[in-house]
Amino acid sequence: MEILRHVVLLVHLVGFALLFGAWAVEAVNRRYAVTRLMNYGLLVAGVAGFALAAPWGIEYDLNYVKIGVKLVVLLAIGALLGIGSARQRRNGSVPPALFWSIGVLTLLNAGIAVLWR
Repeated sequence: MEILRHVVLLVHLVGFALLFGAWAVEAVNRRYAVTRLMNYGLLVAGVAGFALAAPWGIEYDLNYVKIGVKLVVLLAIGALLGIGSARQRRNGSVPPALFWSIGVLTLLNAGIAVLWR
């Protein structure tokens, strides 16, 4: 059961890597755009995160405050991706502040996952 939990953790981190990697490619190319790969990364990270939040196969208590903070940040990223996609369809680009907020919050969420014990 522990191995399965570690596999789900790996999938969770890969989801954030997809989201952050797609964002970084757009940032390096100076295109302020929301891509479909960002949405897929958010979906993978969110589904795997919900699976990790279930208390299965562990003998210690989960840190529900950490899980709640990560969920709020994940929802904020999702909202920014949705707003950015709508503005991109309407105007052709995403406002720079909104674009950079997506990257900062993604890095924050991955940092919380790794650093908060």
